[in-house]
Amino acid sequence: MATPPGATADARPAAAAGEEEGGCVKPFTPEKAKEIVMSLQQPAIFCNMVFDWPARHWTAKYLSEVLHGKQIRFRMGMKSTDTVPQFETTCSYVEATIEEFLAWNCDHSGISGPFRDYDHSKFWAYADYKYFVSLFEDKTDIFQDVIWSDFGFPGRNGRESTLWIGSLGAHTPCHLDSYGCNLVFQVQGRKRWHLFPPEDTPFLYPTRIPYEESSVFSKVSVVNPDLKRFPQFQKARRHVVTLSPGQVLFVPRHWWHYVECTDPVTVSINSWIELEEDHQARVEEAITRMLVCALKSAEDPHNTRAWLNPTEVEETSHAVNCRYLNRAISAFFDHSGTSKGVKTQELKTNGEDMKKDELNVYHLMEVEQTGSQNLTLETVKQEVASSFGPDLLPVLPSSEKPPSERGGIFESDDKDFVGKGGEHFGKLHCTKRQQRMSKSENATVGQIASNHAMAHSQTFISTDDVLDCLVNPQVTKIVAQLLIQGRSL
Repeated sequence: MATPPGATADARPAAAAGEEEGGCVKPFTPEKAKEIVMSLQQPAIFCNMVFDWPARHWTAKYLSEVLHGKQIRFRMGMKSTDTVPQFETTCSYVEATIEEFLAWNCDHSGISGPFRDYDHSKFWAYADYKYFVSLFEDKTDIFQDVIWSDFGFPGRNGRESTLWIGSLGAHTPCHLDSYGCNLVFQVQGRKRWHLFPPEDTPFLYPTRIPYEESSVFSKVSVVNPDLKRFPQFQKARRHVVTLSPGQVLFVPRHWWHYVECTDPVTVSINSWIELEEDHQARVEEAITRMLVCALKSAEDPHNTRAWLNPTEVEETSHAVNCRYLNRAISAFFDHSGTSKGVKTQELKTNGEDMKKDELNVYHLMEVEQTGSQNLTLETVKQEVASSFGPDLLPVLPSSEKPPSERGGIFESDDKDFVGKGGEHFGKLHCTKRQQRMSKSENATVGQIASNHAMAHSQTFISTDDVLDCLVNPQVTKIVAQLLIQGRSL
């Protein structure tokens, strides 16, 4: 039954594997699920869509047997909460088997082996970003246990997925993914997600240090923010949801997220779904890589580990990065020539308009997405909205209380939620892209001005300060458009 407006909603548990769920009929057909994924601009929880997936049984114990003796890399971090994000460059790393991880996680005293230097009461462990292709290289049949085709992506399975295994407190720093949207299947334990909409990007103080392709990090520790240093963060609209086993979270493109494990052992599987916008995003990422590598390498050529994320294999030369950029632009034009799905708007040449829209990337550039969707935006909005209910739960803005003090899966200080007939779904659901983006018009200049003020409070401007401006996501969008337009004339 739908929750009345203003109430707190807990996602009902999905049916256990093997149980009948509505006569073994899933709430959404693959076609409908894909329509939701490709058009919804709000995070949402899919329920009762994976009750028959073999991967429902992929507990850490089961995986330890499947991967018996195989060593994987665990990221080790401190459980203490600080006002500075715990980036991957500041963590330690351990090569261990899942059996050794489980032993350390259960037997907290007298542990030997690879985790012996890490007191369980002070450290967490996270095996993150483990690509199935590398992890199960000699057990490829297991790919079929993950069935993303149920969400409308035929042939997509574990081959296009990553595995995450963590202990209590393990987390990823707040970031946004440059490419695609995200589907996350929670297998074991629970994870709490803190999400922020793309138009709040200026309030998250984006940075590309540490550098990782396709990840834009936030300077803010979102669970313990330093509001004196990052005052604009108070304007960010936090959405909080606790993902339970059997549920699938949909994270739309460019939504910021901080993810923390809230149970002793957690296992999740995700897949990033490619989007039309990715073709231009690759150009933006190539620009970012070229600038970051050039400036940081010149600053200290012998200490790349200080700024290069461990997920990046190595720093590449300027010549290689130039070739990468040219390939990205060529690929953009190759795709544009065969698809009408990607277009860029021309830059305004009227001086008055340029002044009005200075540094406002959302007016300077916009990617139109049509693809296979022939429905009007209003029709899509209505049809997706009608899908909300017990099997598709929207993630709403949270209350202002600290996340640790909130009890329910969904919290909201907004009176809008799911009505009895599914007739009303709140202010943020299925909004037009143009409406969502317009909210950040003043915020863009505000964030850059805030960074500028912070820089003035210091004695000198560092390389990182310059990079925060040069590779600000909203700046690289403009540069990418200029490069593309310059080559299309």
